[in-house]
Amino acid sequence: MRAQALVIVVVAALGLVGCGKQETLAPVAGKAMPQKPATAPAQPTVAELLTPTTQARPERSDELLRQSERRRDDRFELPHL
Repeated sequence: MRAQALVIVVVAALGLVGCGKQETLAPVAGKAMPQKPATAPAQPTVAELLTPTTQARPERSDELLRQSERRRDDRFELPHL
């Protein structure tokens, strides 16, 4: 019974792997691109629409510690009970 379930899972996984396409995206025939945003100077291309903004994927802005440093005293830290 376990072998049969394993075969079913493997076949289903292989079927899902074969579904992916690797071609460029384009609007469906007969359909137009989305409307131009009101504040945009020109109609964005497909690549521009698919590129995430910095708000969607922010860059790291904090610097990593290069060496260990003692923490400064925090006068607002409450004592642990």
